[in-house]
Amino acid sequence: MNRKELHPEESPKAAFGQRLRFLRDEQGLTQDELADLMGCSGTHISAVETGRRAPTPRFARTADRVFGTEGRLERQCLAVRQTAWLEGFPEYVEQERRAAEIRLYEVGVVPGLLQVPEYATVLAESDVKRGVATPEQAGEQVALVERRQAALTRTPLPSIFVVLDESCLRRPIGGREVMEAQLTRLIEFAEQPNTVLQVAPFEMGARRPLSLPLYILTLGDRSLMSYAESAQRGRLVRDSAAVVPLLTSYHQLQAEAQSQAESVATINKFRKGTL
Repeated sequence: MNRKELHPEESPKAAFGQRLRFLRDEQGLTQDELADLMGCSGTHISAVETGRRAPTPRFARTADRVFGTEGRLERQCLAVRQTAWLEGFPEYVEQERRAAEIRLYEVGVVPGLLQVPEYATVLAESDVKRGVATPEQAGEQVALVERRQAALTRTPLPSIFVVLDESCLRRPIGGREVMEAQLTRLIEFAEQPNTVLQVAPFEMGARRPLSLPLYILTLGDRSLMSYAESAQRGRLVRDSAAVVPLLTSYHQLQAEAQSQAESVATINKFRKGTL
């Protein structure tokens, strides 16, 4: 039987199709047999698998029920429908949910894992006003922030290391109340037993080894994965050997940044308006 070769790296839609085919093959089901279980046609299953048709949330929920995948396909479906996401980010988020260690360096905005709802909402609404996202996509962005944060409460807890460029603190997002709530959240984050929070002050100058946001994951098998993005492009690196130099730069950044105690003091000054 001729089967179309799938290329999951091409897009979130292609990745969803490849995952659906893998699960179907694993269960020994034909497209028509899966269609009977899901209440659709074999032609529809074929179209989703080959990326000719995007899955709907209802389709993904039904597939999760059939395969017992506990919401994974529905989350992956969200990545397909959230066209504002850059390439590689949906896969990064999926891996983040099971990572043993998470390292973040962010510039300009507080990273999603640390955002309060009000802060996340202002950012999403700004995207709508600028015409780069629809209201539906904005809602999905805020919902994703909540899901990513909820996944951090798993057992065992992941170790989370965050370095914030000083611009994350200086850039006002929303009104005074929003920023005060956000800065308070950062202080609370630093108090958790599995976290380290540091601020990279402007005065670091040329000693700063990183200039763009960078996320690095250490997975359960100690393999590494990194994700970085510019304004229009995301890049996911799955090769541990290629991530090691980035991890070295991250460690250098941590060494040059303020200690956690100094960082909390700096954040408190911004919160009180004394900086």
